Amino acid sequence: MNNSPDHGPLLAALRAAVEARAAVPAAFIEAGRGAYAWHDIDAELARLSYDSLLDAGQAAAMRSEDAPVRALTFQSASFSIEVEVTEDALFGQLIPPRPGTAELQTRSGPSVTVRIDDVGCFTFGPRPDGPFRLRCRTGAQAEVRTAWVDVTRGDDPR
Repeated sequence: MNNSPDHGPLLAALRAAVEARAAVPAAFIEAGRGAYAWHDIDAELARLSYDSLLDAGQAAAMRSEDAPVRALTFQSASFSIEVEVTEDALFGQLIPPRPGTAELQTRSGPSVTVRIDDVGCFTFGPRPDGPFRLRCRTGAQAEVRTAWVDVTRGDDPR
């Protein structure tokens, strides 16, 4: 007598689910991604106004070696976000200072949220290893989101 359960119906249901997933048209998946991209349309976009890597040509005349820190500044109507990216971490500050939360979003993993202290400072460690963007929320202001930046290549990966 065999007391093991019959897994046939379960395996058939799993097989059908995998086949149904594979049958979804690529255009439908892309439309879903596009619709999701609008879920935070109320967030104000902060534009990249300074990138030390892109402005390295001007700085190269003043120094003989590359700086180990990459500096970025994002401007919005509400506040500026100054960021320094080192080998180990990402440091930021809101100007003018205000408390709130900062969220680091990457394309390769879950987002991470940290507290922005009373002087506007926040830290993420370790630094992102590819494209990232920040989303800052303060009590008195609208949400501000930066454009995507890739700290490994120095270009805008949009």
